[in-house]
Amino acid sequence: MCGRYAASREASEVGDWYRVEELPSTELAPRFNVAPTSEVYIVVDEDKTRRLTVARWGLIPSWSSDASRASRMINARSESVATKPSFRAAFRRRRCVVPADGYYEWRPAPEVAGSRKQPFYIYPRSGEPLAMAGLFEDWHGPHGEMRTCTILTQEAVGPVADIHDRMPVEVPESWWERWLDPHLEDAQGALEDICAQSRAGVESGSRGFHPVSTRVNAPVNEGADLITPV
Repeated sequence: MCGRYAASREASEVGDWYRVEELPSTELAPRFNVAPTSEVYIVVDEDKTRRLTVARWGLIPSWSSDASRASRMINARSESVATKPSFRAAFRRRRCVVPADGYYEWRPAPEVAGSRKQPFYIYPRSGEPLAMAGLFEDWHGPHGEMRTCTILTQEAVGPVADIHDRMPVEVPESWWERWLDPHLEDAQGALEDICAQSRAGVESGSRGFHPVSTRVNAPVNEGADLITPV
């Protein structure tokens, strides 16, 4: 799964990278410890306009009567997203990209029984942003409309698999336009192609990783020191 990530770039930089036509009215603070239910940037295509918007991480299906399950809906498995009731409607029409600098995963220390898991920071060696595949929904709750999102995951490969058995699905630049298109006819076929390219990229050694401080375990901790190797 992907349960924590870093997103420190300003909206203007993210917008330039993804060639968006409209920036959000709200500027989010740089974050090195983005946790579930946090407000995050997502890239969407609405009314034929590519926008950078703000959403809460943890998808609430449009038909849901309350927001209580949002913190458990931060990830959607790519293998079942097309058929699972919580995600299938968004998968057909409301796909997005979730920008990130990198993400964290935790690996148990096999040589020490009962030890705390060691967090690792995983990031593009190129220094470019990650384009994590996501879905979004606009949920109408008692206090008005709320935009929420989730991140798609797939089976981990290459060196990442030694840390965790799942990893985010990353959308290559050549697929951005089609993935965001709400009128894409074969979303399942597109996702399969994107997953294959994402796996190939990771297996090629394009991802760097290193252990980081267990301070990242607590969502209240923040700062660039969280991605520093230990």
